[in-house]
Amino acid sequence: MATNFYIKLNKIWRVLATGFCFSVFGFGGIVLTLLVLPLQRLFEPCQAKRKQKARLTVHYSFKFFVALMHYTGAIHFSVQDKQKFHDLKGQLVLANHPSLIDVVVLISVIKNADCVVKAHLFKNPFMRGVIKGTGYISNEDPQELLNDCEASLAAGNNLIIFPEGTRTTPGEQLTFKRGAANIAARCKAPITSVLISMKPSTLTKGTPWYCVAATKAHFEMRFATDPFTFNNTFNNEQPAMQARQLTRDLQHYFSEELRHL
Repeated sequence: MATNFYIKLNKIWRVLATGFCFSVFGFGGIVLTLLVLPLQRLFEPCQAKRKQKARLTVHYSFKFFVALMHYTGAIHFSVQDKQKFHDLKGQLVLANHPSLIDVVVLISVIKNADCVVKAHLFKNPFMRGVIKGTGYISNEDPQELLNDCEASLAAGNNLIIFPEGTRTTPGEQLTFKRGAANIAARCKAPITSVLISMKPSTLTKGTPWYCVAATKAHFEMRFATDPFTFNNTFNNEQPAMQARQLTRDLQHYFSEELRHL
C-alpha cells in the first residue's frame, strides 16, 4: 500500500517537475531572444564571432536545462565519454531520435555544434530568435541545405543530424530518410555515431509532456562501439543511388547497434 502511494506521489512530482523545467526552457528562450542575443549583436560587430558566442550561450543554457531536469528528478541523465564529445571537431554527428530532448542533450555536451532545424521552427516565438542568432541551418531549401552543411563542416563545426528526420515511434523499427545520407555523401565528412536510449519511453512522438512514464525515465547517451564506415563502391554510383544505399546501410547499422543498449 505504502509502495503504491510512493509511486503515485513520485509520478505527480515528475509531472510537476517536467512542467516547471519546460516553463524555464520557454522563458529562457524568450530571454535569449529579447535580451541576451540582442546585446551580443550590439557589442560584437563581427558576424562570425557573434554566431560563435550565440552558440556557446545556447550550449551553456542547454547544459543548465539538462541539469535542472536531472536534479529535480524529472529524468535521470547518463552521458558517457563527455570529454570525447567536448573534443569533437568537424564531425557529422548522426544519432537516433527517441525523445523530444535529444538535440538539447547533444548541444549541451558539444560546444561547437551546428544542426539542421525544421523550417517551421523559425516561426516559433520561443525558438526563432535563438535559431537565427546561432545560424542553425534550415531544411526549407534542399540545395541550400547541402551547401550550408558543407560550409559548416568545413569550418570545423560538428553538424548534428537525426537520420530518421523525426522522433522514433515507440515499438517500431527505425526508418531513415535520405537527408542524412545526402549530406554524408556530399560532404564526405567523418561520421560520429551516437546512440540514445530513453527507458521507459517518455517525451516520445505524439505524447504530451505531462504523460510521464510510470517510473522515472533514464536517458542514456554514448558513442557507438563500432564506427560506421562508408562503402567504397559509392564513388562509382550516381548520387541518387548513393543516397539510397547509404540510407539502407545507416539504418541497418543503427538498428544493430541499438540492439545492444
